[in-house]
Amino acid sequence: MKAGPAKRQKGAAAIEFAAVFMIFFAVFYGLVSYTLPMLMLQSFNQASAEAVRRCVALDPNSASYSTDVQNLARQVIGQQLQWMPAAFNFQPASDTQVTLGADKLLTVAINYPKTKLTNVLPMLVLPLIGEVPRLPDRLRAEASLQL
Repeated sequence: MKAGPAKRQKGAAAIEFAAVFMIFFAVFYGLVSYTLPMLMLQSFNQASAEAVRRCVALDPNSASYSTDVQNLARQVIGQQLQWMPAAFNFQPASDTQVTLGADKLLTVAINYPKTKLTNVLPMLVLPLIGEVPRLPDRLRAEASLQL
């Protein structure tokens, strides 16, 4: 009894499936792993801009103006980024820099280390491609305004 054409093709179909699955998985993982950092970066940009905007409402003649600006900016950033799960370990006190220069230039910067993100989102090292997602050491967003 001879083997029919269907029996000879089973091995080829398995090899094709393995190749297509690897490509599909790499594209899917790349999509998911780059979407989260981009969402976080856009949220950081929006939060820092909102913190600067809200600080405009403070009275510049107040005796504790600098402290009020620092506290309000960190409070606003905490409110804007409360959607982030606790696993991301975002700390407004340590991951945020609020500076008010002598020239009344208010700068709010968020520096989120990549190491905190890799605790939640594992990095894949693919041959010929390298680390996926390839991210900078810090996700950084900054907003400034002359008061």
